[in-house]
Amino acid sequence: MTALSELAPPATAREARPADRSALLTVDLAAVAGNVRTIAASTDATLMAVLKADGFGHGAVAVAEAALANGATRLGVTGIGEALALRAAGVTAPVLSWLNPVSAPFREAIAADVELAVPGLPHLNAVIQAGRGAKVHLQLDVGMARDGAAPADWAELCAAARAAEKRRLIRVVGVMGHLGCADRPGDPCNAASRARFEWGVQTARDTRLRPTQLHLAATAATVTDRRSHYSMVRVGAGLVGIDPSRTVRLRPAMTLTAPVVSVRQVRAGTLVGYGHAWTTPTATQLALLPLGYADGLPRAASGRAEVLVRGRRRPVVGAISMDQTVVDLGPDPVDPGEPVTVFGPGDGGEPTVADWAEWAGTIEHEIVTGIGSRVPRRLR
Repeated sequence: MTALSELAPPATAREARPADRSALLTVDLAAVAGNVRTIAASTDATLMAVLKADGFGHGAVAVAEAALANGATRLGVTGIGEALALRAAGVTAPVLSWLNPVSAPFREAIAADVELAVPGLPHLNAVIQAGRGAKVHLQLDVGMARDGAAPADWAELCAAARAAEKRRLIRVVGVMGHLGCADRPGDPCNAASRARFEWGVQTARDTRLRPTQLHLAATAATVTDRRSHYSMVRVGAGLVGIDPSRTVRLRPAMTLTAPVVSVRQVRAGTLVGYGHAWTTPTATQLALLPLGYADGLPRAASGRAEVLVRGRRRPVVGAISMDQTVVDLGPDPVDPGEPVTVFGPGDGGEPTVADWAEWAGTIEHEIVTGIGSRVPRRLR
């Protein structure tokens, strides 16, 4: 039988107090406000603030309020549930929802004055059956084979929408599409998509529809190509400091910190983490952080990522676990409970969300939307 003394932590391990073991996600609303002002100044079009995925993980209501106070006049979400949550929080600005199954609660959306995207006849019929008065944006696939009506079905959709409008069942207020290559401004697919969108708008007008909200551009196209702005632009990632085109200086709005749980002295040749993915080349100190892939740190960044400890970047070593991440401190003295910056805007030399995305082989959007709900949020 193993003695209890053999299970105790070694004398060289120091642990933080239980109260110190919480990571923290801080959202900088001043950064959101500044980003909105920067983008709004670059266009004459109406600015829709897109708040899908809880405002890209930053808090939909807080981001909505910051955006509306700094140049946005309309809001966009994917599902109706997201729109109704904004209404329940007291947000009264126009809201568009554009990704719903035909079984979605369209009646509730209409009652809450939520505008609805219609990508085809089944959705149009579902909206009509839900009740009178829906404000509709007809949605055209301009080249992604994803959301929106196929071009071959567009004329029929426009005609059916016009027939419903004449009966005062709906009102067509917009036509929308989405660019697939906007982060590469010179890609020929952008010109082809603009041409298809303009054809779609003209087809709608030929059917005697009079949509006033014409929107194709999301963040990347908004900051790179005014030809795609039309009467409205939809900005989501840009609100929180992400520019997929990497052409505009925006400020990241999210900072993730965590306290050191424990510090241990180890010898050269110490095996670290699951699968012993890393072995210490020399004697060193290892710090344990209380967060892992269940909190949104991508496991794919194991062995490449860094964090900021006492003003210096230190490598993440071994495999990132579900709840734990190990950092090689080297010889620097660090005490349990000290804060570590996992990522932030980069002002103090800390890694950024863009760094973590590169280490994980993904995009910034996946990092910010992936931070788990058990990480407490703080707005400032």
